[in-house]
Amino acid sequence: MGGRKHKILPRIDRNIARANTLPGKAYSSESLFDLMKERVFVPSWQWVGNEQDLPEGTGVFPVEFMPELLDEPLIFSKDNNGKTHLLSNVCTHRGNILANEPMPCREIRCSYHGRRFELDGTFKHMPHTKGMEDFPSKCDHLPSVSFENWHGLLFASLEPSVDFKTFISGMNPWIKSFPLDKMEYDSSRSKTYSINAHWALYCDNFLEGFHIPFVHPGLTQALDVAQYETHLFEGGVLQTGIAKPGEVVFELPESSPDFGKQVAAYYFWLFPNIMFNFYPWGLSMNVVYPQAVNKTKVDFHTYVWDASLVNQGAGADLHQTEMEDEAVVESVERGIRSRLYQCGRFSPAMEQGVHHFHRMLTKCVNAT
Repeated sequence: MGGRKHKILPRIDRNIARANTLPGKAYSSESLFDLMKERVFVPSWQWVGNEQDLPEGTGVFPVEFMPELLDEPLIFSKDNNGKTHLLSNVCTHRGNILANEPMPCREIRCSYHGRRFELDGTFKHMPHTKGMEDFPSKCDHLPSVSFENWHGLLFASLEPSVDFKTFISGMNPWIKSFPLDKMEYDSSRSKTYSINAHWALYCDNFLEGFHIPFVHPGLTQALDVAQYETHLFEGGVLQTGIAKPGEVVFELPESSPDFGKQVAAYYFWLFPNIMFNFYPWGLSMNVVYPQAVNKTKVDFHTYVWDASLVNQGAGADLHQTEMEDEAVVESVERGIRSRLYQCGRFSPAMEQGVHHFHRMLTKCVNAT
């Protein structure tokens, strides 16, 4: 037994033609869910807000990293030089939450014992410190957190396993011509959905177009399912929806990998839980939040660059498509808990994305 590594999940064969899917226990085990929480989501990049939410002048804006899973309290601050910081929102004295709402301010002050910090997180002052040795020390400053502003969308990671540029780079060849800097957040079209299923089942469903003609009659009218394409890249998957004649499509330049194709939608997924769905009108970014082993929340964030196209094509009725997806995912949630279900097999033609995901997830969970 000596140097052998214990595999918590079975190995997913690299060859999709031989591989089995994840076993049912991967979606029903509480202990595996807890491992995923620490090994998958702590090092991940997550959306934490929009640039427009940040204070215009000096001040703070509190956010939660992975609410209802990690619940890590963070705080954006903007200092006197206009520089933005992302810091722990927990006082380094006794753990009090520093800010519960956005506010203009010139320093960060704890309401419990009066400890104060500069807006870059540097310890500034605390009453009654006479007699304290080696004070202040490095641990009295607010810890900083890695974050990036990507075309007005804010992303953060507590312990990044890759840098943000690497995380986002897989999408670049296809989206580099899109007017990303013209995107405007549309709160009226942004929604939150609750699903009674494991978060990975929701991702499984997203990562294949196999089910489209069986589950999505409306979407099938807009897409030529026979030409549906899947591309795998490091850290993610792209599914390309080709339009039927007469549907709204992207105007792609010659520099695009898909120049000449009638593309109705680009469905990107970046490990472990964020979907970037690009349509000719803009972006629907879906963030999947695990809440319990059989409870998931999904936030749809809508960013528009051409409002005249919003109700047309493959991105016209996202709510109806979501309702159809949720029904089948919740049905699978019930099914995988069967004592008689073990695991399935992948369709080599249609489920490359799911296979890619299962290999990535297994690698993280089995990491030692």
